[in-house]
Amino acid sequence: MSGHGAPKVDRVDGTGLRVVVIAGSWHDVITDGLIAGAERVLDAAGASWRLVRVPGSFELPVASKVALDAGADAVVALGVIIRGGTPHFEYVSSAATDGLTRVAIETGKPVGFGVLTLDDEQQGLDRAGLPDSKEDKGAEAADAALRTALLLRELRGA
Repeated sequence: MSGHGAPKVDRVDGTGLRVVVIAGSWHDVITDGLIAGAERVLDAAGASWRLVRVPGSFELPVASKVALDAGADAVVALGVIIRGGTPHFEYVSSAATDGLTRVAIETGKPVGFGVLTLDDEQQGLDRAGLPDSKEDKGAEAADAALRTALLLRELRGA
């Protein structure tokens, strides 16, 4: 985890875009940092957005699908999954990742992927966009969602 090679998050004009940030409720310090990073990017872009909380990362795909079907231009999905001593980590990580990918393909709308799959809590703190963090994955996920929504508009000729 070095952040090496990550794209630079520059301000983009998201005026007129409707975005829903959907965040899990586990590991609130890390998740709140991810939300704050997404908020900074979306506010700077001038996008219209709202926050929805779900119980955990497993619920991110279904909530994302409903938000996009209800008219959102993009979703920013934020979650934290920390490895434990059982296969639960693999199942939830796979379900969230595969589900969010399927939602994006089925709806033809972007899902900014801000689901952290971690070996330990410190890795999350390092990626959460907190004052001592090395990375800001919430900001990166929001930036990716905005840029992809704008690209899709352009490709569709809107």
